Amino acid sequence: MLIFAFTFFYVYIAFEPHQQAEQLRQQGGFIPGIRPGMPTEKYFAKTLSRITVVGATFLASVAVVPSILMALWNINKFPYYGTTLLIAVGVSLQTMQQIDSQLMMRNYEGFLKK
Repeated sequence: MLIFAFTFFYVYIAFEPHQQAEQLRQQGGFIPGIRPGMPTEKYFAKTLSRITVVGATFLASVAVVPSILMALWNINKFPYYGTTLLIAVGVSLQTMQQIDSQLMMRNYEGFLKK
């Protein structure tokens, strides 16, 4: 439940629907069929809620299902659970991003060619 709650908390801090709708309006953009301003903000909030429910459910299942399966099958020797996997992937992605940005600052092509 905490993973689910923190996922919603983080997404609503990172992606603010009011700010995104205002920025879209200032740049002259629009979503077809939706008026600029408050209707766009409501559309963003509704879409964000729907996407976040799916993402939070996935994250919670990745964190909890390995623990449940190991408890059911009585596996005690494998110390890595779902949260360890989430942390390891997050740290490795952040490290790769920092390395790539440092190389870009020094005018290299990048760590990974795209």
